[in-house]
Amino acid sequence: MDPRTTRRGFLGLGLSAAALGTLAACGGSAPTQTGAGGSGAGAGTGGGDGKNATHWFLTGQPGQGIRENTVKRFNEANPDTKIDYTEFQNDAYKTKISTAIGAGQGPTIIWGWGGGTLRGYAENNEVEDLTSWFDQNQAVKDRLFPSAFPAGTVDGKIYAMPAETVAPIVMYYNKQVFEKVGAQPPATWNDVMALVDKFNGAGIAPFSLGGQSRWTNMMWLEFLLDRIGGPEVFERAFKGETDAWSDPSVTDMLTKIQDLVKAGGFIKGFSSITADSNADLALLYTGKTAMMLHGAWTYGTMKSDGGNFVKDGHLGFMNFPTVDGGKGDPSNTVGNPGQYLSISSKATDAQKETAKKFFATAVLSDAEVGEWVENGNVPIVKGADSKFTGSDTEFLKFIYDTASNAKVFAQSWDQALPPSAAETLLDNIAKLFQLSITPEQWVESMNKATNK
Repeated sequence: MDPRTTRRGFLGLGLSAAALGTLAACGGSAPTQTGAGGSGAGAGTGGGDGKNATHWFLTGQPGQGIRENTVKRFNEANPDTKIDYTEFQNDAYKTKISTAIGAGQGPTIIWGWGGGTLRGYAENNEVEDLTSWFDQNQAVKDRLFPSAFPAGTVDGKIYAMPAETVAPIVMYYNKQVFEKVGAQPPATWNDVMALVDKFNGAGIAPFSLGGQSRWTNMMWLEFLLDRIGGPEVFERAFKGETDAWSDPSVTDMLTKIQDLVKAGGFIKGFSSITADSNADLALLYTGKTAMMLHGAWTYGTMKSDGGNFVKDGHLGFMNFPTVDGGKGDPSNTVGNPGQYLSISSKATDAQKETAKKFFATAVLSDAEVGEWVENGNVPIVKGADSKFTGSDTEFLKFIYDTASNAKVFAQSWDQALPPSAAETLLDNIAKLFQLSITPEQWVESMNKATNK
């Protein structure tokens, strides 16, 4: 299972390594049935007694408890319009929600990741268009990071409310290793390539990478394409425009990545290292590598498993370097801009109104925001940084600033694209890093996968 689907919503600053491992290991067992006040939650649109709205979401702490508390607070405040909830482990949820929505038996409130899956729901008229509702409830929209909305938007219309937390991809570096060789963090792609030679010359691998997991490789392409051609290039591929990957900036991106591989930019044997094992993180905090491009969710693991590495201030972090002559805004980032809540178009009018009231009064309320922050996460709410305290404040503030100030916060490609195209993407990326496919072959394959 892709650990981002659980971990990347949780920075895990207060979690032990064992707890993080539990999050990553969630499987496909049966759902936990829980009702609003003790009654079992039904699996159909009507829920429990056919009157209440229903809500399905994921298990796994701390998110599970926070989601439960939000529903419970709403039910206590609205005894006549309650919400029944059903909880699923990650893989079971993906299967169950797809089947239920396709059969017209999904919950009133649909928890999801936005992107390609949401586009499918919208194109099949399975979820409500919330654009006019947000126009009428501007205060709700204005509280949230603007960068969180694109992954909940399809063809200019909002089909999902951004919720929960943010986790951008971060360029991490080991300050001790940089001091050892007398280097500075890279500001440009040219700096990156110069550092490759410098660190290899000192017997230190420049970058750690869990390449066997494939999506870790993808993060490099996401950032590079943005920096070279701007976010519009992938947006065209996401929309299925004909031969969108034939843009010259894509070939430039692919060539630069293969140049980095050929120059020895990554730890030897990177294609056999998995992200699930956290071996890529260990290579950074033990000083075997100088840098690592990875998600914000890895900070908690490095803090818990890396001895005094984080505590003593040896971990550095920054946004991705610029590319000379590139069109992308330096503030742009990629990763997980939020989680997303949609409303089933098959729900009754009463259930839809309950869901909208839930969105307006309960989702990311002050109480919920406080719970996310207490558990080491950055909610997608403006001003949440005022709640940051303790030794992790610098990192949390960095994540908050990166997400809230991003001109564009692009969703990870494998979640933005439909599942079949995403699998082709990941397979081609693995081949690209293994130098077994040329940029031209990569472009041809991806055009076939995304052309409508």
